[in-house]
Amino acid sequence: MDFSPDITERLARARADLRMGVPIVLDGGAVILAAETLTGARLAALRALGGDPVLAVTSWRAQTLKARAYDGDVARILLPGDASLAWVQSIADPADDLRAPMKGPMQTQREGDADLHRAAIALTKAARLMPAAIVLPIPDPVTFAQTHNLTLVPADAAIDDALSPLDPIISARLPLSVSEAGRLHIFRPDDGAEEHYAVEIGKPDRSKPVLSRLHSACFTGDLLGSLKCDCGPQLRGALAQMGAEGAGVLLYLNQEGRGIGLANKMRAYSLQDQGFDTVEANHRLGFEDDERDFRIGAEILKRMGFSETRLLTNNPAKVARMESCGITVVERVPLKVGENLHNHDYLATKAAKSGHLL
Repeated sequence: MDFSPDITERLARARADLRMGVPIVLDGGAVILAAETLTGARLAALRALGGDPVLAVTSWRAQTLKARAYDGDVARILLPGDASLAWVQSIADPADDLRAPMKGPMQTQREGDADLHRAAIALTKAARLMPAAIVLPIPDPVTFAQTHNLTLVPADAAIDDALSPLDPIISARLPLSVSEAGRLHIFRPDDGAEEHYAVEIGKPDRSKPVLSRLHSACFTGDLLGSLKCDCGPQLRGALAQMGAEGAGVLLYLNQEGRGIGLANKMRAYSLQDQGFDTVEANHRLGFEDDERDFRIGAEILKRMGFSETRLLTNNPAKVARMESCGITVVERVPLKVGENLHNHDYLATKAAKSGHLL
């Protein structure tokens, strides 16, 4: 019997290592360190290896830094010989961009392949870190990983966009204030990422379109009652409507902050305090407008036996994604709740830049 981890398990290890500041190795020939969790000691150790390390950032972050992204979606910024830990992290983190806007001059690589750098950024995103990584080419990645006891992963697997299979773990009756006929289902992805939940109200007929909502986790809105977004009112409003109709499924997906994680969401909030809107803040951090994967919701509905839905949403992208995944959306049911003085601009940005129908 082979007890060694498979590729899915190795990727899970790699994400955990990066979050702790431990380097990983890509089989294409590079050692990777996440900029966010980099330490001075490990930066010095990396320097001692020789070679030409670069800081890989996304084109969105490069645009803010006025650095050339010759590879289109990625920029490979050469580390100056005297680059300190503080310099690396100031390039990765936009927190002080307005206070110290002149980061350069910066030189970016133009020649060579950038696939290893794309893989490094994909892994930092998957680890819910800032999308920036130190990448140093090495000649013998297998030996290097073995010598330093580091996780070795294939670069192509790191950028593979396939959805990890979801396994139903358990479901149990859960009486709720909106309906005593509640049931909570737990789904766990094979790749070791966050679990996702389905709240089933009543006993929806699997042969008919189910009233459903894809709701992304929002710690600040759902739990704390934040006034900066409309997530909490949407969560409660959707459950109330399902309770009133006697049946429905709310899919609670652990994709905090539009898929960037709570820490990065708070970084975006800090940037919003500097005057940037939601989309601009995400871009300055190096993220896309929306990093969520709505395929997860479609897969859970299928696993629960549904093929058609009346989708509670103001977001046409959710409708399109469900349709593309084989779930027929027979009706888009608006969910316009929760506007207040503090989130007016946030909702306006949703409508203007993300296409929400408000």
